[in-house]
Amino acid sequence: MSMIAFEIPGPPVGKGRPRAFRIGNSVRMHTPEKTASYESLVKLAARMAMKSAAPMAYPVALSLVVLHAIPKSWSKRKQDAALAGTERPTTKPDADNVAKAIADACNGIVWVDDVQVVELSVSKRYSSTPGVLVEVKPA
Repeated sequence: MSMIAFEIPGPPVGKGRPRAFRIGNSVRMHTPEKTASYESLVKLAARMAMKSAAPMAYPVALSLVVLHAIPKSWSKRKQDAALAGTERPTTKPDADNVAKAIADACNGIVWVDDVQVVELSVSKRYSSTPGVLVEVKPA
């Protein structure tokens, strides 16, 4: 397989920090529900894109374009600037947290393990339709 590309629909979600809690003498980790449900959505999109292909077992380059919704409260001029790319999102979630959530969710589906990602490109833009565009190719 030379390259795979797919889209994750909906607002992007960054990887949340796991929470630790104590039960008796042991400590358990809990992944936030928002992170778990987003990773499930990523897995579904990745499985559909991979069809029945085996996970990549070689170094890969991962490219992400994180598309944020344009705030409805913005003026028409500012909305047009956002669509043209001159206005860029500097809001949550952080680009690196979105990349981590997607990379972790693609383990065992797109690649064997996310340690295979040797090149990473993440950009944030505004769009009329929020989501994340994912492209994976051999490095």
